[in-house]
Formats: sequence, structure tokens, C-alpha cells
Amino acid sequence: MSDFHQNGVITDFHNLTRRPVEALEQELSQFAKRRPMGLILPSLFSELEGPALSAIADELVKVPYLNEIVIGLDRADREQFLYAREFFSRLPQHTRILWNDGPRLRELDAELESHGLGALEPGKGRNVWYCAGYVLASGRSSVVGLHDCDILTYDRSLLARLMYPVAHPRF
Repeated sequence: MSDFHQNGVITDFHNLTRRPVEALEQELSQFAKRRPMGLILPSLFSELEGPALSAIADELVKVPYLNEIVIGLDRADREQFLYAREFFSRLPQHTRILWNDGPRLRELDAELESHGLGALEPGKGRNVWYCAGYVLASGRSSVVGLHDCDILTYDRSLLARLMYPVAHPRF
């Protein structure tokens, strides 16, 4: 006798690995008309100097269904922030960089701390927290994905397969 028994409907998992990325993107573009899609990229400045993030940006340029991209930039001074703005300027999507070490977010940190809400440790969790807050406040995206910026084998099919189950209106 098995330890698990299920009555009713058995979930059907769709095999997204055999479908061409173009087919997924075509459907995602249709879904995006009703539910705009965004992507959060938490990044250290050092990742802009490595091989992965440049290749990721080259792939994101080709993604037709993304409405916005929010980059959380950590461990960057002013010159590095300006470099990041230029680095990401090739992206055709509505793109925002949250400079987590910049004066505006430092000021926001202080205000949150004054209300007992700012006890977030620096790091990826805090970075994503700010990015998610921005995405919610902007109202530009109904479906949001997130992935790292150090994926050496990245191609846009990874993003399509990440977004599809969340974006599909019947899932």
C-alpha cells in the first residue's frame, strides 16, 4: 500500500522543454496583452564585469513579451552606477535600476528604520525586497519573474520556461 493516495483530478505537467522557444514566446506575447510581464534581476556590480550578465542582456534584447525589467544594483559607487545605466541602456523594455547603495535608497532605508521597518541586512534578499516593492508600486507588471545574473549558459528559453506556467491564464 502506498503512503500517498489522491482522489480527483491528477495534475498534468506540460513539457516545456520540447517546445521551441519561438512558440512559447508567441503565446507569452499574447498573454502579456492582458497580464503585462516583468523581470527582476538582483545584481552585484561585479557581475557587470563578468561574462554572464552581458550574455544575459544580449538575450533579453530579443524577448518580445517583457514589459519591464528592474535591476537591483548592489555594491556600486556613483561611477559604477553610471556604468550600469550605460550597460543596460541596450534593453528595449522599460528598464529601471535601483541603486541600492545610492543616496535615494539610503534615505529610504533611514525612513523605514525610523518606523521600525528597516532591519533588512544588505544582500540579495534585501535587493529583491526593494525590487519587488518597486514592481508592485509601478503597477506595470502583473506577472513577475526573477533570476540570477551569473548564469553562464543563459538563453532566452530559460526565461520563457520560467514565465510560461505563471503567465498562462489557465494555470
